[in-house]
Amino acid sequence: MHMQLLHTDRVVMFDRTAFGNSNISLPNAKCLHDPDDPASRLDCTAHSVEYDVASNSVRPLTVLSNIWCSSGAVLPDGTLAQTGGNGKGDHAVRLYKACTDNYSSSCDWQEIINGLTQTRWYATSQILPDGRQIIIGGRSQFNYEFYPKHSPTDGSYNLPFLQQTFDHADTDNNLYPFVFLNTDGNLFIFANNRAILFDYKNSKLIRTYPALPGGDPRNYPSTGSAVLLPLKSNAAAAEVLLCGGAIKGACDRARKGDFVRALDTCGRIRINDPNPQWVMETMPLARVMGDMLLLPNGNVLIINGAGTGTAAWELGRSPVLSPVLYYPDNQPGSRFEVQNPTATPRMYHSAAVLLRDGRVLVGGSNPHEFYNFTNVLFPTDLTLQSFSPPYLDPRFDNLQPKILSPVSGSKIGYGQQIPVRFSVDPGQLVQSTIMVTMIAPAFATHSFSMNQRLLVLERGDVMPVGGSAYQIMATTPGSGNLAPAGYYLMFVVHKDIPSEGIWIHIN
Repeated sequence: MHMQLLHTDRVVMFDRTAFGNSNISLPNAKCLHDPDDPASRLDCTAHSVEYDVASNSVRPLTVLSNIWCSSGAVLPDGTLAQTGGNGKGDHAVRLYKACTDNYSSSCDWQEIINGLTQTRWYATSQILPDGRQIIIGGRSQFNYEFYPKHSPTDGSYNLPFLQQTFDHADTDNNLYPFVFLNTDGNLFIFANNRAILFDYKNSKLIRTYPALPGGDPRNYPSTGSAVLLPLKSNAAAAEVLLCGGAIKGACDRARKGDFVRALDTCGRIRINDPNPQWVMETMPLARVMGDMLLLPNGNVLIINGAGTGTAAWELGRSPVLSPVLYYPDNQPGSRFEVQNPTATPRMYHSAAVLLRDGRVLVGGSNPHEFYNFTNVLFPTDLTLQSFSPPYLDPRFDNLQPKILSPVSGSKIGYGQQIPVRFSVDPGQLVQSTIMVTMIAPAFATHSFSMNQRLLVLERGDVMPVGGSAYQIMATTPGSGNLAPAGYYLMFVVHKDIPSEGIWIHIN
């Protein structure tokens, strides 16, 4: 249900604690007793794991309260701060400090049971330039708050836009709003079918964008997805793309057994233009509950989801098995490309994250109230898969760069020129196609990758440094508005083929 890649190359995953017993036991015969858990009063199983990509192994983690349909962000020091959930967990903050010592008690969740002012269930988190995360919305919450808090009296703040975009109980259509940090430090917030630019520091509405053409909702349960398209480092331009969703009323109709076709449209808008307007495009496949991920070369992957119905238990049908690539720099009409299909449906409560080697990790799918493995449509799926984008085709091995320096884990500052050395097979280099990108790994849940952003760094000339090695000077982002402090994956891209990433820390 939730996934986050950390700078240890491990992916933290977690699910709803009230699904019942999972298939992984807690270590040392540990059990949790929760008399309020309707599925399992004595639970000796794990509802969170840490997945080690290199060894393809999992380690059980312990969560003490229900983390169902929550949000999160990685703090500047690499700690995953997860917020909210359901029941006793709806005010909780849970911290996971990235580590590699599997036997240390500190390598597990630490819980602050009353870390939030309001209940946060289906809320969205966004990391901010000052290192805090802002938590926006949630069911019956038309407000926002911050973590960490500046003081014990730091509470929540009203956001009328969320009330204005609320349809009705049980079909809110504005949960898990799409939130992006703009290059000016304000927040672009999209909910239902509308968007605003919001000054969170002063609780001030900066601008209201035109409504999305067609008027259909794009947020839970009419779940589409959205990305902030790649930012040119130190440039003010910013563009949002959102795709898929369900028509207005689709959730109510699905509850009655009428599973209507998902939306096949995308909207794209330049959010800092003087007169911003949505430009609509048509996908080759209709999709609800799809995940959108930024790839290291700046293209967008659309994966997972259904072709009819909506999000929520038992309300999706017609799994969409074929991913789609979106090429944002192509001309309209030639931006979409259908990829090879999977055989595994990834329906409600599935997720996807980008890995350092350029693959996309895909997992989960449980559209049922409890774990249900047999005699149901779309049984609970506990498998993991990796999707390999076209740039990983062995035919392109001779074009793939390899980063020589900086070394993984290097620290960089804002507005610096840093030398990036890489190698390419002899005779293959096309200097004009080289670019350096930085990606903030996302917190993925419910078809939205929170905090995801990609920067294309300004670069100088490519200079040979001996043999098949080259050096390029890259200029790091100028401020936290462009790249909030923390860990990023850096890639060198050659002819649209990215290197493996290295971890860098900007502050």
